[in-house]
Amino acid sequence: MPLNHEKLSAAAQEMMSGSVVPAAEKTVKVERTGSLKLRTARLEVDGREYQMIEQNPEKPSRWGKLAREGHQVVQVRDVELGKYVAAVVDGKVREYGRLRRGDHAE
Repeated sequence: MPLNHEKLSAAAQEMMSGSVVPAAEKTVKVERTGSLKLRTARLEVDGREYQMIEQNPEKPSRWGKLAREGHQVVQVRDVELGKYVAAVVDGKVREYGRLRRGDHAE
């Protein structure tokens, strides 16, 4: 099932700018993780549950580098699969594995 980019993008932006995220028929509270106090929220989008987590800027990954540079980066984890399925960077959803399945252009 393809990801709903519009809803994930809106949820990521709400999570990074406020204390709640509107989701389906309810509102989800934005919480903070352990010592780094990164934002996180669990919500349902089109029948699937996702955990959205603010990117740790201290990580050496390209996502961490973008966060250090001031970009809003949110990782999206499919709770049922237990896998990260996308990153939302400044409102744009980038699905993991998308190029591997289709075009190999970079």
